[in-house]
Amino acid sequence: MEAFSPDGAISQMPAPKTNAQSLAGGRALTATVTALQQTGSTSTRFDLVFVGDGYTASQMALYHQHVAEKWATLTTIAPYSTYKNYFNVWMVDVVSAQSGVDNDPTVGVSRNTALGAYFWCSNTERLLCIDTNAVASYAANAPAVDMVVAVANSTKYGGAGYSTVATASGGNVQSGLIVQHELGHSIGGLADEYDTPYGAYTGAEPTEPNVTRYTAAQMTSGKRKWYASLGQATPDGGVIGAFEGAKYYKTGLYRPSSNSIMRTLGQQFNSVGLAVMTQKLLAKISLTTVLPQ
Repeated sequence: MEAFSPDGAISQMPAPKTNAQSLAGGRALTATVTALQQTGSTSTRFDLVFVGDGYTASQMALYHQHVAEKWATLTTIAPYSTYKNYFNVWMVDVVSAQSGVDNDPTVGVSRNTALGAYFWCSNTERLLCIDTNAVASYAANAPAVDMVVAVANSTKYGGAGYSTVATASGGNVQSGLIVQHELGHSIGGLADEYDTPYGAYTGAEPTEPNVTRYTAAQMTSGKRKWYASLGQATPDGGVIGAFEGAKYYKTGLYRPSSNSIMRTLGQQFNSVGLAVMTQKLLAKISLTTVLPQ
């Protein structure tokens, strides 16, 4: 799973073992669903689903505020800013018995919550883990699900990236940047562009569109990957090239730009990733329907 540092650095961390005694217990968990925005049919929109943990019945307004803040942060960069009116954003109103989450503000603090969110996962303070089975069960109450974000009732910086869900601290502004990065995986199928924790890559050509084992010269000669964009300006700064270090390896793999959001939080997508994200969004949404004013 992915861990996110306050300075924007991203790293791989060992995921905790699956808890056989999930809070969901194999049951369907029901909750009220509120639309933050509903712009069209689920068949022609990207359906982003938020679930909350550590919010009591009297704190639903706070939960909705935190979700609105995360959505506002998400849509500060393209392509989310361009196509924000083609998302449905659903808030599953999960009620917890107690306010807050485990190990906040310090290790040993325990709270009774619906999704069991906790800091200090894998002995890392900022890593915010959760019962993903319970998250999935609650998220299923939404009309459709393309991506799930679990928001914890905390002001501590933290979050995590699972294969099926992202977590973020609801009351921490910087944690909203995590969602921007994670949707790069779920929407665009983009690879991570950071270069830890491994050394030299010796495998086959990666399937992801934003990493390659070919140099710029090899991409050009073979018309491979992003060869047509080489030398062009990119939104995250500089020009598109072949920068060594990507998909967790220091050497042997190349990324399109020096420092995009798939490498460091708080950045833009590079033009290669942005093109893929736009293409994938347009494959799901319909631009022919009339948008709400």
